[in-house]
Amino acid sequence: MTEVNSGPERVKIRLEELTVVHNRAAQQFEISLGSSLAVVTYRVRDGQMIVGHTEVPPPYEGQGIAAKMTRVALNWARTENLLVVPRCPYTASFIAKHKEYRDLLAPAEP
Repeated sequence: MTEVNSGPERVKIRLEELTVVHNRAAQQFEISLGSSLAVVTYRVRDGQMIVGHTEVPPPYEGQGIAAKMTRVALNWARTENLLVVPRCPYTASFIAKHKEYRDLLAPAEP
């Protein structure tokens, strides 16, 4: 019988010990995970924060890292009076599940 590799070994983290850094130069929110980086990328244009991508390295998935970064990103958008355009499926899903952020959504484009 052949063993099937189910993917990378999961690395346990303590979410409360992770710090989200706003890297303005790269236009992303990030969490350093050893030699890896989890990110939420964005661009600001015309009073809108366009969230393009959320990525967590596979060994760290499913532990709340993306949610933590997304909350920080959305709270920053609020303080900057930016409307949010969630081009990233994760961010769109997050906002749909967390009604406290729905007021940030930019009107739908025609």
